[in-house]
Amino acid sequence: MSAVAVVSSPPDTRQRLIDAAIALFIRHSFAGTSLQMIADELGFTKAAIYHHFRTREQLLSAILEPIIDKVSAVVDDAERQRGVHARADRMIDGYARLAVQNPMLVSVLASDPSVHTVLKANREWTHIISRQMALLADVHPGPQGFIRAQFVFAGIAGSADPKREADDEWLHGQLVDAGRRALGLRTPRRTP
Repeated sequence: MSAVAVVSSPPDTRQRLIDAAIALFIRHSFAGTSLQMIADELGFTKAAIYHHFRTREQLLSAILEPIIDKVSAVVDDAERQRGVHARADRMIDGYARLAVQNPMLVSVLASDPSVHTVLKANREWTHIISRQMALLADVHPGPQGFIRAQFVFAGIAGSADPKREADDEWLHGQLVDAGRRALGLRTPRRTP
């Protein structure tokens, strides 16, 4: 019997840079993380980073684009629902699923003020986030609705801890339930 050697290719350098940047952004914020810190974290030179990203903003855009695209798809889906409550419920469900599947990215997106500054500089991203907020805020028109919407998004983002021991489906259910309660939405009946 011959042994088969399994050769694994080294992780993609670009992805390693993104992963290291996300971890450092969570620890130190976007504003508090330099390209040199990312290089040091990986044992790279700054020149190695420049090969992939010329600025921190380019790196942040590479991090945010995929998650913003996913948020956009959730928003599009939620907006197709009939009625304010159905749209809000679909938004909560989709955002909770994103948070469970991408807890570190959603955390960076939701909680870092310096990331918010970069987001606001991109009109398309700002529009997606405004649509996302409106889906929840419309449940309670006026300032109350906006505060509740912020509370739900921040709560979901902050509760999807990547170090959790909970099952993904259980956590998703808990996040959706908490979001519904915060907005005063009824839990849909489950069919046996």
